[in-house]
Amino acid sequence: MDPILPTAIADRLGGRELDADTLSQLRQHYPQVHFTTCAADDVVDPVRPYVERPGLRIYLVDARDHCLSLTDDPEPASGLLLAAVSNEDD
Repeated sequence: MDPILPTAIADRLGGRELDADTLSQLRQHYPQVHFTTCAADDVVDPVRPYVERPGLRIYLVDARDHCLSLTDDPEPASGLLLAAVSNEDD
């Protein structure tokens, strides 16, 4: 994955809610990237977010070896986990 892509996506989101319409638009614009969403407090992996914005944390997903895991290395990443941060998570 291009190391600047997650930042470009965070900028494109610009604080928008991670709803079905937003995901659909991202998937249409970036068909090579697999997107997953969750609440930020659902992420228990010790990997730090690759990109953080108010209300959003973006993690890199590595799908090698048929097992999904979070990574801090953009080279093997094939997807992004978009984690919505609620006020309670701040």
